[in-house]
Amino acid sequence: MRPASLAQPASIDEMFLYRLHRLQVAAGGLVTRLCEQTHGITRREWRLLAQLAGHEDALSSELAALAALDRVRTSRTVTRLVEKGLMERRPRPGDRREVRLRLTAAGRAAYDDLLPRIAAINRSLVEALSAPQVAGLDAALTALQRRAQDMLGGDAVDDEA
Repeated sequence: MRPASLAQPASIDEMFLYRLHRLQVAAGGLVTRLCEQTHGITRREWRLLAQLAGHEDALSSELAALAALDRVRTSRTVTRLVEKGLMERRPRPGDRREVRLRLTAAGRAAYDDLLPRIAAINRSLVEALSAPQVAGLDAALTALQRRAQDMLGGDAVDDEA
């Protein structure tokens, strides 16, 4: 078998996106298990919770863009988080059609509990790399994200969790 080539893949196992997917499945499984076992939420729910923690009073459409999810999935996930008492909808005074989203006290507590634990998973994973490799990977991911956005025409929509 020839060495894997990201630039010229000869099989699915050599494709960049497939390799990223396999990494996401392996490491993401740890995050999923942690979220489900400690707070009864999915990884997608965690993503919205975490984004809202940094962008309080966001519109659902803003939250969808921040989390790189389509609006339908975002709306469904927000509804589940509201039902679980982790998020609340607040109509804007004077325009009840516009609804702002906020974390509840329970949502903030879940976020405060999960963030350092998920950050520890991230740190543990990145420890496999040297400091220059981490810096290079960070720069490479930034460049690849820009390129993907350009290829998409700026409309990022994530069909996966």
